[in-house]
Amino acid sequence: MTQPLIDPFARAIEYLRVSVTDRCDFRCVYCMSENMTFLPKKELLSLEELDRLCTAFVRLGVRKLRITGGEPLVRREIMTFFRSMSRHLDSGALHELALTTNGSQLARFADDLYAAGVRRVNVSLDTLDETKFADITRWGRLPQVLKGIDAAQKAGLRVKINTVALKGFNEDELEQLTDWCASRDMDLTFIEVMPMGDLGNEDRFGQYWSLKDLRARLAARSELTDLPEKTGGPARYVRVENTGQKIGFITPLSHNFCESCNRVRITCTGEIYTCLGQEGHSDLRAPLRASEADVDLENAIRAAIALKPKGHDFDYSRQQVDGQVSRHMSHTGG
Repeated sequence: MTQPLIDPFARAIEYLRVSVTDRCDFRCVYCMSENMTFLPKKELLSLEELDRLCTAFVRLGVRKLRITGGEPLVRREIMTFFRSMSRHLDSGALHELALTTNGSQLARFADDLYAAGVRRVNVSLDTLDETKFADITRWGRLPQVLKGIDAAQKAGLRVKINTVALKGFNEDELEQLTDWCASRDMDLTFIEVMPMGDLGNEDRFGQYWSLKDLRARLAARSELTDLPEKTGGPARYVRVENTGQKIGFITPLSHNFCESCNRVRITCTGEIYTCLGQEGHSDLRAPLRASEADVDLENAIRAAIALKPKGHDFDYSRQQVDGQVSRHMSHTGG
């Protein structure tokens, strides 16, 4: 029997997030610069290589696989990969195949995603104001995303909205976003902005808004009950008692969430980052391409997991962006 993946702190690695592309049809201000230089195709893992790599992780005990980007649905022939991964759902080896998306392509792919076994999608949406949406995404159009959400729900996909809390940008939309999600039976997770990547013209400290403040505002509207459930991600959840809605908080800065971390991330070039908030990584593309033997790839994966740190280094406590990592969020895959 294959031994499971256990990191140095006795955490079983059961959750894999895989970026399938660094490209995106948006240019969100906290994720990438407006004039991005994208990677040449030869540096990206092919869909066949992504399949082999993900299959190795499933064989080693990964039970949840989330596909990210960039925007994963702009990758050419990406549904071929989703359909291939569905065999692991059919066998029972993989418990969940999920997607994080900006929603722009959901109207095209929602039915195909459901047919491939995807049941949950996370849609990144920071505002319901069309002008502000265009400002923060630079290239995005809100009606296109809303159409995608409609299509996803119609296809039977469970939609969760991810909202980055940005000081001075969407503070005044807390009630509107919360009520809109409740009216559509969508869960909602708020995320503190993370210090990742030099974007040239963005003040990361100026954007930072502690979710402690946001939670206090929610609590002033309705009783909140802490929920013990874990989804394999870093969010802590509450139930809003007057609506039954579930709201999550991802707080890497105001409340460290590392103690139960069971996930790792693979970039579109085959680098494995065992911690989102640290620079340390290992190359899996070289062993993937050097040998067709599964044992060589598995040994490389185990060696990478053995380097997983206890926690991240994000820190805003000294009024500056200490612990900032240099790569863009789009490179790592969120």
